[in-house]
Amino acid sequence: MQAQRSVQKCNAVRGKLELCSIQCIKPISRVGVAPFASSQCVAAPTRRAHCAVSSRGGRTSLVVRASGSAAGSLQPGSVSVVLLAGGVGKRMGAAIPKQYLELRGQPIATYSLETFARMPEVGEIVIVCDPSWRDVFEKRFPGLPSHIKFKWALPGPERQDSVFNGLQQVEPDAAIVAVHDSARPLVTPEDAAKCMSDGLAVGAAVLGVQVKPTIKEVDKDLMVIKTLQRSKLWEVQTPQCIRPGLLREGFDLVKRENLEVTDDVSIIEAMGRPVKITPGSYTNIKVTTPDDMAVAEKFLEERAHAAPVVAAA
Repeated sequence: MQAQRSVQKCNAVRGKLELCSIQCIKPISRVGVAPFASSQCVAAPTRRAHCAVSSRGGRTSLVVRASGSAAGSLQPGSVSVVLLAGGVGKRMGAAIPKQYLELRGQPIATYSLETFARMPEVGEIVIVCDPSWRDVFEKRFPGLPSHIKFKWALPGPERQDSVFNGLQQVEPDAAIVAVHDSARPLVTPEDAAKCMSDGLAVGAAVLGVQVKPTIKEVDKDLMVIKTLQRSKLWEVQTPQCIRPGLLREGFDLVKRENLEVTDDVSIIEAMGRPVKITPGSYTNIKVTTPDDMAVAEKFLEERAHAAPVVAAA
């Protein structure tokens, strides 16, 4: 029932704002290109393990636990975020990439930057962008927690190439790498934290919401083959949270088999490994069109006094 009301609310917002949505696009002013250096910072805390001998039923085993937390929980600063901001935004039809358009007076890409930087689980953020846009992010650094380490990586021809480049900058002792599209400015720290925890427990997790429309499978002549069961269909979002070692292993497979993937957990699926869907929020939209800009602005206006819309489990 809650998800149904959320769908109706989102559709109503889109309908009301359809005609005026193009007015929300406002390119940010460009002052100059920042030098190719990140701001100074301190490294994220590392994880340490404690070993103990356990004897049960006459059998002895070695038990390894992370210090300072229960098994399966994330240490503070143990997550590395790879923030993808290298897209060109063709569908937006704007003069600059969509992630750098202003949304309520702030570049879209910097909303999620600030969200992740203020999460205790996060220790570093690798920003994947063209060097000419680094100043957009550097302007926000002074207002963010000082313990966060910021790094840079270059975008690649395709999304998977950009993720791979970002992964190369991730700290070797990171517990989780969280890959996020900077064109999703409305992700909440609560949803992101749940996905990070699921990724640690399972190996790979992705935020998602149950699909709203009816989906039909068709043949090459557009004749319906069957109607898919909607209760089993989920639309995935970001962040996508994966153990770094597992993702590196997956990229070895991608290179070896010359695979093309459109999201990160597809790499893990190709390995035959499990991936968990973490129920997210319908408000975590990807801003790709002028209509999306209008809806995102409306959600930002309501966020101060409205709870996030959570997908049904």
